Amino acid sequence: MPSMLIISESLALLASGLFAGAALYISFVEHPARMSCGTRLAITEFAPSYQRGTVMQASLAALGTLSAIAAWLLGASSLWLTGGLLLGAVIPFTLIVILPTNKRLLDPSLDKNSALAQRLLQRWATLHAVRTALSLASFLTFLYAAIGVSASVLSLRHANGVLLLNRLLS
Repeated sequence: MPSMLIISESLALLASGLFAGAALYISFVEHPARMSCGTRLAITEFAPSYQRGTVMQASLAALGTLSAIAAWLLGASSLWLTGGLLLGAVIPFTLIVILPTNKRLLDPSLDKNSALAQRLLQRWATLHAVRTALSLASFLTFLYAAIGVSASVLSLRHANGVLLLNRLLS
């Protein structure tokens, strides 16, 4: 049965990877495609996309952050705490920095054909890129921590195996 440490690390890596993957998709595929259809359609599509994405990304950010902190508390390296804090930073960033733009984009009184609507969508894309960068940095930190530790353990096992083999041959 896997230890709580392994489960915590795995959940943090999985949640962070899913969040980063979704954020990259939104930044490089969905939002540019939305914008290519014109401001009116982009604003119209933003609302249902935002509502669905909020539930998924908030859950992944919370799960990944809490799992990383749990892993660190269970003895994992400080890289897990660092990655968790990077992923967790998307939550206050979203609530404090992005939410006012989201509210303006979702306001029914916003003229969907206006220059203001266009600017708000562009601002949202820039702000979302910060979330994307934070989540990608978190995922890469977790990946490095997971692979780095595994490589160190394998290296140590290999070194001990060579040492044991040398002793047997002597």
